Amino acid sequence: MVQFPDEIIKEAEQNTAHGAKQIKHKRLKKIGRFLRILGPGIVTGAADDDPSGIATYSQAGAQFGFKMPWTMIFTYPLMTAVQEACMRIGAVTGKGLAAAVREHYPKKILYPIVVLVVLANTLNIGSDIGAMSASAQLLAPSLPFPLLAIAFALLIILLEVFISYRTYIRILKWLSMALFAYFITAFLVDVPWITVIKATFSPHIEFSAAFLYIMVAIFGTTISPYLFFWQTSNVVEEEIASHRLAQKGGIPKLTKAYLRRLRIDTAFGMLFSNVTAWFIIVVGAVVLNQSGVTTINTAADAAKALEPLVNTFPNAGFLAKLIFAVGVIGIGLQSIPVLAGSSAYAVAETFSWKEGLYRKFRQSRNFYLVIIFGTVAGLLFNFVGFDPIKALVFTAVFNGIAAVPLIFLILRISSREDVMGEHKSGWLSKLVLWIAFIVMALFAIALLVSFL
Repeated sequence: MVQFPDEIIKEAEQNTAHGAKQIKHKRLKKIGRFLRILGPGIVTGAADDDPSGIATYSQAGAQFGFKMPWTMIFTYPLMTAVQEACMRIGAVTGKGLAAAVREHYPKKILYPIVVLVVLANTLNIGSDIGAMSASAQLLAPSLPFPLLAIAFALLIILLEVFISYRTYIRILKWLSMALFAYFITAFLVDVPWITVIKATFSPHIEFSAAFLYIMVAIFGTTISPYLFFWQTSNVVEEEIASHRLAQKGGIPKLTKAYLRRLRIDTAFGMLFSNVTAWFIIVVGAVVLNQSGVTTINTAADAAKALEPLVNTFPNAGFLAKLIFAVGVIGIGLQSIPVLAGSSAYAVAETFSWKEGLYRKFRQSRNFYLVIIFGTVAGLLFNFVGFDPIKALVFTAVFNGIAAVPLIFLILRISSREDVMGEHKSGWLSKLVLWIAFIVMALFAIALLVSFL
């Protein structure tokens, strides 16, 4: 056997170690590059699975079992097309959605749209604050609901008004991790995967009021009006932060690589949102529906879906409530500022006020006052006697109806050559946007007819 000198062996070992470090460094750089790509899209996608979404998807699984997973396969391309069009409008025009509408359409179209989105957002903020407070009571029953609601509202206002935009975006990204509790739970329970996969690719539709109500709620909480305004304006914020657009406005500096990065961000964000929702529906179907729980009336009912995650511990019930409460509160802290910010963007752009989370309060007073007003108005919604959990699903239904005219407007703006130039919607984008508009309109009409 050949014997190599110790110096050669040592040098070979060093070269091997150095090579391994280089490979690891390259991998970390790739991961870091991918994470940096994630911006407005991933924040928008995570915010989509807000407390209203968690309640709606849980109720869908509990009430209808394995009849609902297919909706996430169906909504993903529709949601992605809508949000991609919003992203493109913001990136190309350097303006938010309301500003684009104001510039190219009369006030009789602009004002009703803004009123509709502000009303929907305020209702959503109120139901989310209520859900966060109800979830917190699972951990501290002695704390009064009003006190918790006020505390959460104040915390959210302070975070959004006084934390810098870049810091705030980083906070929003990490808060989305709370949703992974549903991913883990799905692999701890006895899921009939073949049945679930078949149900995912086999659409099931019933023409009953209860089924249509949940369907419109699913569409409304997945393809939500506040996400349209938030992502459009958030892309503009990012362009300003990356010096592609001056604070005073103008034409953004666009490249194909930049638009491709935004598309990847949007597609991944919407994928994260829909996959998470799919897992919530499946967990609700397995844990709740198969246990005879078909109606979620309280936060404690919804928390039962996570009990299998901790059933090896002596106090599984409390730990399930803890994980559920942390998830709802974490996502609520993320989604409520997005809702309030969405309203602020819409109102500020309507009246040509200075706007943007990158500005200080003194630089954009009216913009921040809309955020404060929207959060406080949503807080007051909790003192008129509505059940916080049922309000979440009702809010999703309201969003599903409100989204219909907004999608039509987004379709028109993103397809106009005089607005978008070479970046106007292609045939595929227009086709999917039309499908989104028609499908959501039909379900909304069918629901209203079923009630009549």
